[in-house]
Amino acid sequence: MKHSQPPRRDFLRYMGTLALSAPAVAAANDQDKVTFPPIYDKSEKPEQTEPPADPWNERVGVAIVGLGRISVNEMLPAFAQSKHAKPVALVTGDRAKGLKIAHQYNIPEANVLDYRDFEKLAQIPDVQAVYIALPNGMHAEYTTRAARAGKHVLCEKPMANSVAECQQMIDACKKAGKKLMIAYRSQYEPMDRALAKMVREKKLGALKEFSSVNSQDMGDPQHWRLKRKLAGGGALPDVGLYCLNAARFLSGEEPSEVIGNTWSTPGDPRFREVEESCQFILRFPSGFMASCSTSYAAHKSQFFRLNGAEAWAEMDPAYAYHGLKLKVTRVVDGKEQASDIQIEEKNQFAAEMDHFAQCVRQDKEPHTPGEEGLQDQRIMEAIYESARKGRPVKLSPPQHTRGPEPQDQQGG
Repeated sequence: MKHSQPPRRDFLRYMGTLALSAPAVAAANDQDKVTFPPIYDKSEKPEQTEPPADPWNERVGVAIVGLGRISVNEMLPAFAQSKHAKPVALVTGDRAKGLKIAHQYNIPEANVLDYRDFEKLAQIPDVQAVYIALPNGMHAEYTTRAARAGKHVLCEKPMANSVAECQQMIDACKKAGKKLMIAYRSQYEPMDRALAKMVREKKLGALKEFSSVNSQDMGDPQHWRLKRKLAGGGALPDVGLYCLNAARFLSGEEPSEVIGNTWSTPGDPRFREVEESCQFILRFPSGFMASCSTSYAAHKSQFFRLNGAEAWAEMDPAYAYHGLKLKVTRVVDGKEQASDIQIEEKNQFAAEMDHFAQCVRQDKEPHTPGEEGLQDQRIMEAIYESARKGRPVKLSPPQHTRGPEPQDQQGG
């Protein structure tokens, strides 16, 4: 059986209960797109149509490395909404699990590999790129191995456990001539992008403050996220990173100084190796400041508020996979006016994967390259240093962080 295009029965199973906009029949070029003349008066909101998808056999083939929750529950289902990518291989230490998932997604059994056979990806021409969803401490090793195998890399965040590992990953991909993108899904999410555009257009006025909390209550003391070797740290690199990156992305600035504090409840078996909570302040050259708090032992809370001189914007919840809400408040005609910004929800994993695939196909730098992950790692290490020493830590400006804005993204 040929695997360049899934048979109808398997393809419908692959699509599940989602809308049957089959990629195998979607047009790749604008000239092939079916269009209709307008029927609504100019008083109505214009119709928004999606760009056409690539034919199935022209999509970028991706190997999923690591079959944990984020791969199985989020990324693999997101391929059903992708326009430019497809899953073609799996790398896992549990072959039974791998074969079960391969059957669900019409992936050949021969393309289910063990970690020991990782280099065999080089011999599978359908695999053009890999998505690395392993524990943080394994990112550097498998990114380097993927680059040596001639594959482009989309790596989950945090990028690695140290600045040195981040640089190793960047250097390996550059040496191999391959793309490296870090999976900052919020930077591809429509509401976040719309808010970043408001900031660029000065619709909030000069930015003054950013405040944010991202917390969750971890239960299993044996989970890899609570092991320093695998996770690199506790709440800060896992969930606090969202606050840190949002402050940088939304403001378009880089912090020049950090102040940090960490805490772990004495005797709590979950926090023998990593911190329970972290509070940090980022100071920016313009005077803008970000105050953030993150915890592994507090009920889930995900929000931020961005205060400008003329208006404030708030997302609550923020950082989640679904159900984000954006509100903007300003004075209009002498009265306080709050507006709920209505933007159609998009699958964040499909959006970041499609941007990555476009960069591979068009030989462009990703919007969130390795340098973006490196900068966050530099800042997190400075936060930990500040917490240890009990004083502010200065930061030098980075030479480079983000690439060009993504295509087909609302708000960009």
